[in-house]
Amino acid sequence: MEAAKAEILGFCESKSANKSKFYFNDFTKLFPDAKAREVKKILTALIQEEKLVFWSSGSTTMYGMAGAGKQAASEGED
Repeated sequence: MEAAKAEILGFCESKSANKSKFYFNDFTKLFPDAKAREVKKILTALIQEEKLVFWSSGSTTMYGMAGAGKQAASEGED
């Protein structure tokens, strides 16, 4: 579980110059042998640890690094 968390955080940090929010499917591609439910549990643990945050447009839910991206300052996440 800890190795998977580190891999997700590393993926987010490596893409942070171009992207601040990611779809769930972006993370399932990191773990092609894992079931979607297992990936969801890892993401939920990272949200509970406040390392990742949910972002919703109303129709789409995405994941992002806590305090990163254009929305972070306007939403008081900085």
